[in-house]
Order: sequence, then C-alpha cells, then structure tokens
Amino acid sequence: MDKTSQESSDFKVDGVTSWLSQWVWSSPGRAVRLGHRESRWFADDLQACPVQKPVFIAGLARSGTTILLEFMATLDGVATHRYRDFPLVHMPIWWNKFLDLTPRKRMEPVERSHRDGIVITPESPEAMEEPLWMSFFPLAHDSAVSQVLNAATVNPGFEAFFRDHLRKILFVRNGRRYVSKGNYNVTRLEYLLRLFPDARFVVPVREPAGHVASLIKQHRIFGENLRGNPRALEHLRRVGHFEFGPDRRAINVGDTALAREVEALWAAGEEVRGWARYWASIHGFLAERMEADPLFRKAVRLVQFEELCEQPASELRKIAEHGEFADAARGADAFAERIRFPRYYAPSFSEADRMAIQDETAEVFERLMSLQQQ
Repeated sequence: MDKTSQESSDFKVDGVTSWLSQWVWSSPGRAVRLGHRESRWFADDLQACPVQKPVFIAGLARSGTTILLEFMATLDGVATHRYRDFPLVHMPIWWNKFLDLTPRKRMEPVERSHRDGIVITPESPEAMEEPLWMSFFPLAHDSAVSQVLNAATVNPGFEAFFRDHLRKILFVRNGRRYVSKGNYNVTRLEYLLRLFPDARFVVPVREPAGHVASLIKQHRIFGENLRGNPRALEHLRRVGHFEFGPDRRAINVGDTALAREVEALWAAGEEVRGWARYWASIHGFLAERMEADPLFRKAVRLVQFEELCEQPASELRKIAEHGEFADAARGADAFAERIRFPRYYAPSFSEADRMAIQDETAEVFERLMSLQQQ
C-alpha cells in the first residue's frame, strides 16, 4: 500500500460506528436520558466509586497531551476513557458490558491517523469527554461566542451527569483515580476546579515554532484525507474534533474579535501567522488566569514539551508527583523510554515565517516559562 492509500485508510469509519453515532446525535437529549437511566440502574455501584483527585490533561493540540495520557494510564489505579467507549459515551457501563459479550476479532496496533508514530487499539486511552460537553453546552464549538467556563459557570444538569459519568468510568475500569485528556478543557479548567476542588491539571506547552510547524502539518494531513470523505468528517464532528481539516474552528477565549482574526488568517492561507496568533491566544488566556488566581495556579502543572523530550524520566516524575500518584518514580522510569523528539518531520520556515511566529508569541511564551518556574 502506498503512503497516500495508507493515510486515506486511516480516516475510514465503519458503518456500524457511523450509524450508532448518528443515532446518538440525532437526539442528544435521548442519549442524556439513557445516561441518567444507567446512573439510576447502577446507583449502588456508583456510590462506591468516589471521584477523588481527578486529573485533567488539557492544552493546544500537538503539544504532547496524548503521550501524557498514555503515561498516566499506566499508573496504578488510573481509569481513563478508551477508543472503545465511542460512540455510546453517554452510557459507558451498558456499552462496555455489551462489547465484552460481543465476539470481536483481535485488533493489531495501528498508527493513528495523525501519522505521528503513536500506535493504538480499541483499548488505548483516548479523549472521549467532548460529546458530553457538547450535549449540555450546544455552543461549545461556536467560535462566535466565548468558550470560557469559569468558577462562576453554573449548569446543574451537566454537573450531575458529569460527576456520575466519572464514577462510571472508575467502575467500568475498576479504577480509583480518573484521568482524562481534553484539549478543549483548556478554557474550562476553573470550572472543573469548582466542581472538583482537589483536581489537578496538566498542561503541556510547546516552543512556538516547533508547535506551529506540527499544527500546520497535521492540518494538511486532515485536509487531504477528509476532502471527499463526508463520513469521516461527520465522525470528527460527533466526537468533538474541530482542530484540523475542513471544519477547523478557533477556540474563543473570551475575545471574539481575536477568534475571527485567527480564522480570517487561516481562510486567507496565512497558516503560519494564523496558527501563531492562535497559539498566543490560547496560552495568553492560560497565563492570565494563572497570574490572577493563586489557587488555580497551584492546581496547574505546566509541562515544557522540549524538557519532557530531553529529560523524560525527570519530567514524568514531577507530573506524577503533582497528581499525587503513589508510584510516581517507578511509573515514570518505566515509561520514559517511549518519549523522544518527533522525527517524522522537520520545520522548514522562511525567515519571514520565523519572524511572524516570534512577533506573535514571544511575550506569551516568556510569561508561561516564568510561571512554570514558580
């Protein structure tokens, strides 16, 4: 199989998954009602699964969130979502019981569609919270409105459903600590801290030039493979993935004009400056909130991507200690050999491109590095 054919095959969505996800999103309220029914059915089991010190990994795509999720999934007692949890994410207990009773052929690990060397199976940890957020916050991916959910945000229906959902993942995985990856949670961390005062957040930060290069490469791959592939494009929408491809959308960090500027730059083909400005908007928002709230800053662990690649064992140990995992040192040392600098592409920016990235991001990057060292 040539490279183009192989990449295209990674974006195929099987008919059953497509049909079931369409059934869910044809009536999100129905999925929520079934989720509540599942909660009542397993009420006694969920009562025995308290949510203690959950860890939320968040940040801009291509910063290392997936590898950090995979690391934490190896720690003792950790429960995460897995690829197999989609599409019936709203009712994970019934869905997983059904899957366990269904004969399935053994799936060999394959490289994920991002073409970044990370291999996956249906049992691999993955970001699967987003459909829940979209069910209760229908404008969650509308770049024309603020996507910031802070300590003043109140949504009782979501809060009850979400707490039960975390307990369900602990129950299904027989775990004690819930860990999730959700890139879009970067503008929701203060809300999550209100819901779970003992929560910890891990936010990787990548040096802007390398990060922008990776984002551009990823958008190209998704664009090439989603063109003329409506089933795959709809699948990404249903799973809550609007970071790359034909339906790319900027996260509005409370500045609608800025979000529109970013999308206008993308539309004009100014990918480098567009991504650089977007990098600065996301990380500038994070820096501002950390500077304004000492309690929030204490809950956040900034992870410098390049330091993670250069000193993986040391950095993983610090991350695990921030999350208060008992087996931090042993788990970090065992996983460290899997982490290295990306070797599957090399940035090739012109001098003008490099200057654009510097102009857009330098001040914010300096603020974040200062916060990381505090």
